[in-house]
Amino acid sequence: MSRKPNLLTIGWALFIMILCGIPGRDIPHFSFLEILSFDKWVHAGVFFILTVLAVRGFRLQKRFHALKMYAILVALLLCISYGGILEILQGTLFAERSADIYDFIANSFGCILAVLLYPKISKWFPSLNFPLHG
Repeated sequence: MSRKPNLLTIGWALFIMILCGIPGRDIPHFSFLEILSFDKWVHAGVFFILTVLAVRGFRLQKRFHALKMYAILVALLLCISYGGILEILQGTLFAERSADIYDFIANSFGCILAVLLYPKISKWFPSLNFPLHG
C-alpha cells in the first residue's frame, strides 16, 4: 500500500498514542471538565478524526482495489481495534495510566460517528480530496 495517502492517518495515530502514553501525573485535571465528561468527548473527537483520515487515505490509495472499495468498513474496524489496543496498553504498559471501558466506548463512538457522517464530510470539504466513490 502506498503510504503517501495515509501519512496524515499515521501521523494522527502516533499523536493519539503519545497522548495516551503521557503519565497520569502530567495530565492537567479540571473538576468542572470532569462534570461535563470532557475526557470522553476528547476521546470521541480524536478517534472521529482518525477514522475520517483513514477512510480518506484508503480511498485515495491506488494499490489495493479491495481496500479502496471497503475503505469505510476497514477504517472502522481498524480504528476501533486501535482504540481498544491503546486502552489495554494504558492498563498494562503506560506509566500511571489505567484502562477504562468508557474511554473505549467513547473511542468507538467517535469511529462510528465518523463513518456515519463521512458522506456529508466529503461533500463539505471537496477540496480535501475526500472522494465519495471508490
